[in-house]
Amino acid sequence: MKSRHWAEMGETTFVAGIWLLYWIHRLLGRWPFRACLYPVVLVNWLRRPALRQASREYLERMQAATGGLGRKPRWRDSVRHVLMFAETMLDKLLAVSGRYRFERVRTEGREELYEAAKSGRGGVIVTAHMGCLELCRTMAERRGEVKLNILVHTLHAEQFNRLLKRLNPENDFRLMEVTDMGPATAVALNERVEAGEFVVIAGDRIPVNSSQTVSVDFLGHPAPFPVGPYVLAALLKCPLYLLGCIHEGDGYTIHFERLFERVVLPRGKREAALTDCARHYAARVTALLQRAPYDWFNFFPFWDQVHVSAKPPTV
Repeated sequence: MKSRHWAEMGETTFVAGIWLLYWIHRLLGRWPFRACLYPVVLVNWLRRPALRQASREYLERMQAATGGLGRKPRWRDSVRHVLMFAETMLDKLLAVSGRYRFERVRTEGREELYEAAKSGRGGVIVTAHMGCLELCRTMAERRGEVKLNILVHTLHAEQFNRLLKRLNPENDFRLMEVTDMGPATAVALNERVEAGEFVVIAGDRIPVNSSQTVSVDFLGHPAPFPVGPYVLAALLKCPLYLLGCIHEGDGYTIHFERLFERVVLPRGKREAALTDCARHYAARVTALLQRAPYDWFNFFPFWDQVHVSAKPPTV
């Protein structure tokens, strides 16, 4: 499979199809939704060899490194992996529209972050493309205790973000375009953290524009990880938290933990410090995925991204 930057692969989300399935679920319920969803997912799985290969590679490495699947993955596991992603997309829409049953969501480790928010201490939150993070965003907005500013690659996700806005125009998603992190963006983020807000950034996809990455072990193989979350936390001199979301039981578990009280990048040892940060992040993400191995939603050649970069976007 020829390596391409993840941002060049276009949106894997067919917005019209998702909208249709959302209304099927709203009118008829979860099982009729699944009856419509399964053949759609199977056809896409059969027609897209790159999707199948990325899923299989992840599942094989997950099993070899952690034993999370309990056996050697088969083609049915790859289909199940994609189905999990599709069902999670529905839950994203339900969460934003306020129709998800939030009693099915449990949290762990949130007390420290909520206490920091109450005392006016902001920070940086690093996430991963796993589970339904919109649940956390929506619950934070409903409670009003934690203000989240989501850094996104809008060029890759703008259609889906527009769909979310249509579902609930009253929601303030606080999405910030970060295709290029310039001085103005850094100043704006610093102001929000100093105001007790939190900046959320993904730690499992390399930057769209040329930027530094470090290679650390992930599921038994070296993989490139961006240094942006750690550089940002060091620049803003604030704590760095991990936020993960995984399927457990009949709902989700939203997991918080503090990775570092402060990220320090000593002169002359900067790269080593960044590598240590990324290694710790990768280990904690692995621990969550071991509990829910089908919740990893990076359907591209993840381990082969170190030597590729996205082409400049065309207008």
